[in-house]
Amino acid sequence: MSLRPSALGVICAVTLVAPTWAHHSHGNYQQEFIDLKGTVTEVQLINPHSWIYLDVQGENGEATQWALEATGTGGLTRLGIVRGYLKAGDTIKVHCHQSRDGSPSCLLGFLQAADGSIKDWDGGQAEPVDDGFFDLPKSGR
Repeated sequence: MSLRPSALGVICAVTLVAPTWAHHSHGNYQQEFIDLKGTVTEVQLINPHSWIYLDVQGENGEATQWALEATGTGGLTRLGIVRGYLKAGDTIKVHCHQSRDGSPSCLLGFLQAADGSIKDWDGGQAEPVDDGFFDLPKSGR
């Protein structure tokens, strides 16, 4: 009979933790980065996820609004991202993972703000690869 309380405990633990795993899955997004440059229309620094809305000009000249998902305010604050860091009208560049369904939504990776700073909006401390997209400062090469 001592097995039953143990089994019940495991079932309860899995039931409570499983929604957390599902919530934090990046499985809705493609693995590859895409590059976007556009104009910020709205910034929502909120929990559990922050959002930036970006108008991106297509080859046809029409703007498409993209929804860019980022980590919550706690993670962003640790990176030095606070209210006022981005504002509507700013032109920014981003590396992000597009949603698997092809809709104009992304999981943010790197973002270059209007002031030129580049930060990892997925909560990390990584630096972007210098592939020519971002305006990186020139080192003494």
